[in-house]
Amino acid sequence: QVQLVESGGGLVQPGDSLTLSCAASGFNLHYYAVGWFRQAPGKEREGVSCVKTSDGPTYYAASVKGRFTISRDNTGNTVYLRMTRLQPEDTGVYYCAAVPLPRAPTARNWWKQYAYDTWGQGTQVTVSS
Repeated sequence: QVQLVESGGGLVQPGDSLTLSCAASGFNLHYYAVGWFRQAPGKEREGVSCVKTSDGPTYYAASVKGRFTISRDNTGNTVYLRMTRLQPEDTGVYYCAAVPLPRAPTARNWWKQYAYDTWGQGTQVTVSS
């Protein structure tokens, strides 16, 4: 069965850091572009970041640039989202999504949900004092 599993969410205070993981089962994530999205209560899901290959381009939403870092592990089968200086507005359910590299999104559409085929179930991140 092909699936993505997110982990690492939790309750943190403003200014804290958190690292989310996205792991694949049933396929090798090394051959996929991976995006992170989030959805706050009452809001639409929005793109946060995207990575293609380990040495390829990365993309970030303006709201997280400089605070969040997307990366892959050495095997390429897990993708991380390191989040620092977290703020209450970062609260939401965080999802990872994947698409095969030949159809990888570009700078023009990496934040669009339609650019990805496979989605995880999400992990909750709550930033609150």
